[in-house]
Amino acid sequence: MPLTVPFSAPVPTRTTFRVVFRIIALALFALLITSYSVYAQAEVSTAERALFDALNRERAAKGLPALHWDAALAAAAREHASRMAQGNVLSHQLPGEPQVQVRATQAGARFTTIAENIAVAPNSATIHSAWMQSPHHRENILDPELNGVGIGVVKGSDGLFAVQDFSQTVANLNLKQQEQHVIANLNIHGMSATRATNDARKTCQMDRGYAGTRPLSVTRFETADLTRLPFDLEQKLRSRRYHSASVGACDGGSSAGFTHFKLVVELF
Repeated sequence: MPLTVPFSAPVPTRTTFRVVFRIIALALFALLITSYSVYAQAEVSTAERALFDALNRERAAKGLPALHWDAALAAAAREHASRMAQGNVLSHQLPGEPQVQVRATQAGARFTTIAENIAVAPNSATIHSAWMQSPHHRENILDPELNGVGIGVVKGSDGLFAVQDFSQTVANLNLKQQEQHVIANLNIHGMSATRATNDARKTCQMDRGYAGTRPLSVTRFETADLTRLPFDLEQKLRSRRYHSASVGACDGGSSAGFTHFKLVVELF
Protein backbone atom coordinates (compact mmCIF):
# COMPACT_ATOMS: atom_id res chain seq x y z
CA MET A 1 0.00 0.00 0.00
CA PRO A 2 1.21 3.44 -0.70
CA LEU A 3 2.26 5.38 2.31
CA THR A 4 -0.05 8.34 3.04
CA VAL A 5 1.59 11.29 4.73
CA PRO A 6 -0.88 13.47 6.67
CA PHE A 7 -0.86 17.19 5.66
CA SER A 8 0.41 19.61 8.23
CA ALA A 9 0.81 23.38 7.89
CA PRO A 10 4.40 24.61 8.04
CA VAL A 11 5.37 26.26 11.27
CA PRO A 12 6.64 29.84 10.65
CA THR A 13 10.29 30.14 11.35
CA ARG A 14 11.97 33.18 12.96
CA THR A 15 13.14 34.23 9.48
CA THR A 16 9.54 34.12 8.19
CA PHE A 17 8.40 36.38 11.02
CA ARG A 18 11.18 38.86 10.23
CA VAL A 19 10.18 38.98 6.54
CA VAL A 20 6.49 39.46 7.34
CA PHE A 21 7.30 42.18 9.88
CA ARG A 22 9.57 43.94 7.39
CA ILE A 23 6.88 43.88 4.68
CA ILE A 24 4.34 45.35 7.11
CA ALA A 25 6.82 47.99 8.25
CA LEU A 26 7.60 48.99 4.66
CA ALA A 27 3.89 49.17 3.85
CA LEU A 28 3.27 51.40 6.87
CA PHE A 29 6.25 53.59 5.95
CA ALA A 30 4.96 53.93 2.37
CA LEU A 31 1.53 54.82 3.73
CA LEU A 32 3.03 57.46 6.01
CA ILE A 33 5.11 58.92 3.15
CA THR A 34 2.04 59.02 0.89
CA SER A 35 -0.06 60.65 3.60
CA TYR A 36 2.67 63.25 4.25
CA SER A 37 3.01 63.92 0.52
CA VAL A 38 -0.75 64.46 0.17
CA TYR A 39 -0.74 66.72 3.25
CA ALA A 40 2.27 68.70 1.96
CA GLN A 41 0.65 69.09 -1.46
CA ALA A 42 -2.59 70.30 0.13
CA GLU A 43 -0.60 72.79 2.22
CA VAL A 44 1.20 74.04 -0.89
CA SER A 45 -2.02 74.39 -2.93
CA THR A 46 -3.66 76.25 -0.05
CA ALA A 47 -0.65 78.58 0.21
CA GLU A 48 -0.70 79.37 -3.51
CA ARG A 49 -4.40 80.19 -3.37
CA ALA A 50 -3.94 82.29 -0.22
CA LEU A 51 -1.15 84.35 -1.82
CA PHE A 52 -3.23 84.85 -4.98
CA ASP A 53 -6.29 86.00 -3.03
CA ALA A 54 -4.18 88.24 -0.77
CA LEU A 55 -2.51 90.13 -3.63
CA ASN A 56 -5.84 90.75 -5.35
CA ARG A 57 -7.32 92.07 -2.10
CA GLU A 58 -4.42 94.53 -1.93
CA ARG A 59 -5.08 95.61 -5.52
CA ALA A 60 -8.82 95.97 -4.93
CA ALA A 61 -8.12 98.17 -1.91
CA LYS A 62 -6.17 100.51 -4.22
CA GLY A 63 -8.82 100.48 -6.94
CA LEU A 64 -6.66 98.33 -9.26
CA PRO A 65 -8.02 95.53 -11.45
CA ALA A 66 -7.47 91.98 -10.25
CA LEU A 67 -4.67 89.93 -11.79
CA HIS A 68 -5.75 86.83 -13.68
CA TRP A 69 -4.13 83.46 -12.99
CA ASP A 70 -1.63 82.50 -15.71
CA ALA A 71 -1.00 78.73 -15.81
CA ALA A 72 2.24 79.09 -17.78
CA LEU A 73 3.64 81.59 -15.28
CA ALA A 74 2.57 79.29 -12.45
CA ALA A 75 4.47 76.39 -14.02
CA ALA A 76 7.59 78.54 -14.29
CA ALA A 77 7.14 79.78 -10.70
CA ARG A 78 6.75 76.25 -9.31
CA GLU A 79 9.84 75.04 -11.14
CA HIS A 80 11.90 77.89 -9.68
CA ALA A 81 10.45 77.36 -6.19
CA SER A 82 11.34 73.67 -6.44
CA ARG A 83 14.95 74.48 -7.38
CA MET A 84 15.24 76.88 -4.44
CA ALA A 85 13.76 74.34 -2.03
CA GLN A 86 16.11 71.60 -3.24
CA GLY A 87 19.13 73.86 -2.84
CA ASN A 88 17.74 75.51 0.30
CA VAL A 89 18.69 78.91 -1.15
CA LEU A 90 16.76 82.06 -2.01
CA SER A 91 17.71 83.60 -5.36
CA HIS A 92 16.08 84.95 -8.52
CA GLN A 93 18.53 82.94 -10.63
CA LEU A 94 20.33 79.80 -9.47
CA PRO A 95 23.54 78.46 -11.04
CA GLY A 96 22.83 76.93 -14.44
CA GLU A 97 19.29 78.33 -14.48
CA PRO A 98 18.08 80.81 -17.16
CA GLN A 99 16.70 84.25 -16.29
CA VAL A 100 13.06 84.62 -15.32
CA GLN A 101 11.93 85.86 -18.75
CA VAL A 102 13.46 82.81 -20.43
CA ARG A 103 12.00 80.42 -17.85
CA ALA A 104 8.55 81.95 -18.38
CA THR A 105 8.85 81.76 -22.17
CA GLN A 106 9.93 78.12 -22.00
CA ALA A 107 6.84 77.40 -19.90
CA GLY A 108 4.63 78.93 -22.63
CA ALA A 109 4.02 82.43 -21.27
CA ARG A 110 3.75 85.41 -23.65
CA PHE A 111 4.37 88.87 -22.28
CA THR A 112 5.81 92.35 -22.72
CA THR A 113 6.70 92.93 -19.07
CA ILE A 114 7.70 90.48 -16.36
CA ALA A 115 8.53 90.79 -12.65
CA GLU A 116 9.17 88.35 -9.82
CA ASN A 117 8.81 88.12 -6.03
CA ILE A 118 10.48 85.34 -4.02
CA ALA A 119 10.45 84.45 -0.32
CA VAL A 120 10.80 81.66 2.22
CA ALA A 121 8.80 81.61 5.47
CA PRO A 122 6.75 79.24 7.64
CA ASN A 123 3.39 80.16 6.07
CA SER A 124 1.69 82.20 3.35
CA ALA A 125 0.52 84.96 5.71
CA THR A 126 4.09 85.69 6.77
CA ILE A 127 5.26 85.66 3.15
CA HIS A 128 2.58 88.10 1.99
CA SER A 129 3.19 90.42 4.94
CA ALA A 130 6.93 90.49 4.22
CA TRP A 131 6.31 91.27 0.54
CA MET A 132 3.94 94.12 1.37
CA GLN A 133 6.49 95.62 3.79
CA SER A 134 9.20 95.57 1.12
CA PRO A 135 8.92 98.55 -1.31
CA HIS A 136 10.13 96.62 -4.36
CA HIS A 137 7.92 93.57 -3.76
CA ARG A 138 4.93 95.76 -2.90
CA GLU A 139 5.47 97.70 -6.13
CA ASN A 140 5.19 94.47 -8.14
CA ILE A 141 1.97 93.47 -6.38
CA LEU A 142 0.39 96.91 -6.96
CA ASP A 143 1.78 97.62 -10.45
CA PRO A 144 -1.18 98.87 -12.55
CA GLU A 145 0.53 97.83 -15.80
CA LEU A 146 0.61 94.13 -14.87
CA ASN A 147 -2.39 91.91 -15.55
CA GLY A 148 -1.32 88.30 -14.98
CA VAL A 149 0.37 86.25 -12.26
CA GLY A 150 1.46 82.70 -11.60
CA ILE A 151 2.39 81.51 -8.12
CA GLY A 152 4.46 78.51 -7.08
CA VAL A 153 5.00 77.25 -3.53
CA VAL A 154 7.22 74.29 -2.59
CA LYS A 155 7.84 73.00 0.93
CA GLY A 156 11.53 72.92 1.87
CA SER A 157 13.58 72.33 4.98
CA ASP A 158 13.44 76.03 5.93
CA GLY A 159 9.71 76.45 5.27
CA LEU A 160 7.62 77.35 2.24
CA PHE A 161 9.62 78.61 -0.74
CA ALA A 162 7.31 80.93 -2.69
CA VAL A 163 7.57 82.56 -6.13
CA GLN A 164 5.21 85.10 -7.72
CA ASP A 165 5.81 85.67 -11.43
CA PHE A 166 3.90 88.71 -12.73
CA SER A 167 3.49 89.85 -16.32
CA GLN A 168 1.72 92.07 -18.75
CA THR A 169 0.45 89.21 -20.84
CA VAL A 170 0.09 89.12 -24.60
CA ALA A 171 -2.69 87.17 -26.28
CA ASN A 172 -1.59 84.02 -28.11
CA LEU A 173 -2.82 84.96 -31.60
CA ASN A 174 -1.90 83.43 -34.93
CA LEU A 175 -1.13 85.68 -37.93
CA LYS A 176 -4.70 85.62 -39.27
CA GLN A 177 -6.11 86.55 -35.87
CA GLN A 178 -3.63 89.44 -35.62
CA GLU A 179 -4.76 90.70 -39.03
CA GLN A 180 -8.43 90.48 -38.03
CA HIS A 181 -7.79 92.65 -34.96
CA VAL A 182 -6.16 95.34 -37.11
CA ILE A 183 -8.90 95.13 -39.75
CA ALA A 184 -11.55 95.62 -37.03
CA ASN A 185 -9.72 98.74 -35.81
CA LEU A 186 -9.46 100.11 -39.34
CA ASN A 187 -13.20 99.56 -39.80
CA ILE A 188 -13.86 101.56 -36.63
CA HIS A 189 -11.84 104.41 -38.15
CA GLY A 190 -14.03 104.41 -41.26
CA MET A 191 -11.87 102.21 -43.50
CA SER A 192 -14.49 99.58 -44.32
CA ALA A 193 -12.79 98.46 -47.55
CA THR A 194 -10.00 96.58 -45.78
CA ARG A 195 -8.74 93.05 -46.25
CA ALA A 196 -5.70 90.91 -45.53
CA THR A 197 -3.62 90.18 -48.65
CA ASN A 198 -0.59 88.09 -49.54
CA ASP A 199 1.11 91.19 -50.97
CA ALA A 200 0.76 92.96 -47.62
CA ARG A 201 2.14 89.89 -45.84
CA LYS A 202 5.17 89.94 -48.13
CA THR A 203 5.58 93.67 -47.52
CA CYS A 204 5.53 92.95 -43.77
CA GLN A 205 8.58 90.74 -44.20
CA MET A 206 10.49 93.48 -46.05
CA ASP A 207 12.53 96.18 -44.31
CA ARG A 208 11.51 98.72 -46.95
CA GLY A 209 9.53 98.94 -50.17
CA TYR A 210 6.40 96.96 -50.97
CA ALA A 211 5.12 93.93 -52.87
CA GLY A 212 2.45 94.09 -55.58
CA THR A 213 0.47 97.22 -56.43
CA ARG A 214 2.06 100.43 -55.24
CA PRO A 215 0.22 101.82 -52.18
CA LEU A 216 -0.11 105.51 -51.36
CA SER A 217 1.14 104.84 -47.84
CA VAL A 218 2.88 102.01 -45.97
CA THR A 219 2.86 101.82 -42.17
CA ARG A 220 5.00 99.15 -40.54
CA PHE A 221 4.69 98.67 -36.79
CA GLU A 222 5.38 96.27 -33.94
CA THR A 223 3.14 96.14 -30.90
CA ALA A 224 1.89 93.97 -28.05
CA ASP A 225 -1.46 95.78 -27.94
CA LEU A 226 -3.68 95.21 -30.97
CA THR A 227 -6.55 97.21 -29.51
CA ARG A 228 -4.96 100.44 -30.80
CA LEU A 229 -3.49 101.60 -34.08
CA PRO A 230 -0.24 103.58 -34.27
CA PHE A 231 -0.77 107.30 -33.79
CA ASP A 232 0.68 108.22 -37.21
CA LEU A 233 -1.65 105.73 -38.92
CA GLU A 234 -4.67 107.19 -37.13
CA GLN A 235 -3.59 110.64 -38.35
CA LYS A 236 -3.51 109.39 -41.94
CA LEU A 237 -6.98 107.86 -41.61
CA ARG A 238 -8.39 111.13 -40.29
CA SER A 239 -7.27 112.89 -43.48
CA ARG A 240 -9.89 110.93 -45.48
CA ARG A 241 -7.46 110.72 -48.41
CA TYR A 242 -7.63 106.93 -48.67
CA HIS A 243 -10.43 104.65 -49.85
CA SER A 244 -9.10 101.14 -49.04
CA ALA A 245 -6.45 99.30 -47.08
CA SER A 246 -4.53 96.04 -47.06
CA VAL A 247 -3.24 94.37 -43.90
CA GLY A 248 -0.49 91.81 -43.47
CA ALA A 249 1.07 90.16 -40.42
CA CYS A 250 4.38 88.35 -40.23
CA ASP A 251 6.51 86.70 -37.59
CA GLY A 252 7.63 89.32 -35.10
CA GLY A 253 9.74 86.86 -33.13
CA SER A 254 10.78 87.71 -29.63
CA SER A 255 13.63 89.40 -27.84
CA ALA A 256 14.94 87.77 -24.64
CA GLY A 257 11.54 86.17 -24.10
CA PHE A 258 9.43 89.28 -24.76
CA THR A 259 6.63 88.94 -27.31
CA HIS A 260 5.40 91.43 -29.91
CA PHE A 261 3.34 91.42 -33.11
CA LYS A 262 4.68 92.68 -36.41
CA LEU A 263 2.25 94.09 -39.01
CA VAL A 264 1.92 96.36 -42.01
CA VAL A 265 -1.02 98.49 -43.21
CA GLU A 266 -1.03 99.68 -46.82
CA LEU A 267 -3.38 102.53 -47.72
CA PHE A 268 -4.71 103.10 -51.26
